[in-house]
Amino acid sequence: MARVFISPSKYLQGPGELDRLGEYTKVYGKKALVIISSGGLKRFGERVSASFAVAGVEFVYNNFNGECSQAEIDRLVAVLKDCGADVVVGLGGGKIFDTAKAVAAVPDVPVIVVPTIAATDAPCSALSVIYTDEGQFKEYQFFTQNPNLVLMDTDVIVKSPVRLTVSGMGDALATYFEARACTRSDAGTCAGGKVTGAAMALARLCYDTLINDGAKAKLALEAGACTESVEKVIEANTLLSGLGFESAGLAGAHAIHNGMTAMEETHAYYHGEKVAFGTLTQLVLENAEELYEVLDFCIEVGLPVTFAQLGVKDASYERVLEVAKLACVENDTLHNMPFEVTPEKVASAMLAADAYGRAALAEA
Repeated sequence: MARVFISPSKYLQGPGELDRLGEYTKVYGKKALVIISSGGLKRFGERVSASFAVAGVEFVYNNFNGECSQAEIDRLVAVLKDCGADVVVGLGGGKIFDTAKAVAAVPDVPVIVVPTIAATDAPCSALSVIYTDEGQFKEYQFFTQNPNLVLMDTDVIVKSPVRLTVSGMGDALATYFEARACTRSDAGTCAGGKVTGAAMALARLCYDTLINDGAKAKLALEAGACTESVEKVIEANTLLSGLGFESAGLAGAHAIHNGMTAMEETHAYYHGEKVAFGTLTQLVLENAEELYEVLDFCIEVGLPVTFAQLGVKDASYERVLEVAKLACVENDTLHNMPFEVTPEKVASAMLAADAYGRAALAEA
């Protein structure tokens, strides 16, 4: 199997870039379907409309219904065909990006991803995470190409809730450790090949950036300031993690997150918050030397390290074992670990991670 590295055609990050969206969109099409939430339209609609008007690009807004489900994708594909748009713009959070990518893939039109938060590594990838209408993980959908453009307006990100950027750090935190596991097991990646050295280097840079700048970025964001640490963390959460996970692979952390979506009480928590706990669990499975460094980082920036912090009151072995069974299903990425993984091992690792988290919080 060949080594494969994939990426979006262009990534732009800087202050005020949202006001140039129309200019950028004009390169890809004459009429845009803009998938956006009602809240996003209220906050950014005037700027986006003005940008399209200046560029001479026609556009149609359509409200995102809140879940990246097959039903929502099918609905928006019909909207796309009916309105005659030739480019899709997804503006908002991770489920909007994933929906926009899936919608654009059906007629194979260009897609532009415009995050208003730095909460996930979804923007850069050629895949979408599909959920049921009730919010439980269903499957991954893979596409033939990555987004044509990912546009990050750092002024917008700085004004978003700090918790969302911290959640992005939780998602990015898994990148290096999952990449390392795939390298050790010689597993295939989401890019359709084996790990490249470039992807592994980006994954390592992602982790180092979080450890060096994560806490500083959180404090700056709490002060409403866009510092160099904030810029670096936005890049780590979005570009480095996106390229790293896709071309270097997923393993335990994200599979454990997928299993945890079966716990209804965790639906109130963000993707990256659950991935952070999945990362701790993967490190327990590996008996990795970085476990306590990662645990300390999570506590410092405010990522969950216990079941209780994810809203789970009943963390009995029997219930956690059911989550572990879902994480270990045949088609998920837990089997990219470089050793045999069973539901029993995963359940024990989750319970141990929770115990380590409780002990560390008591000492903090």
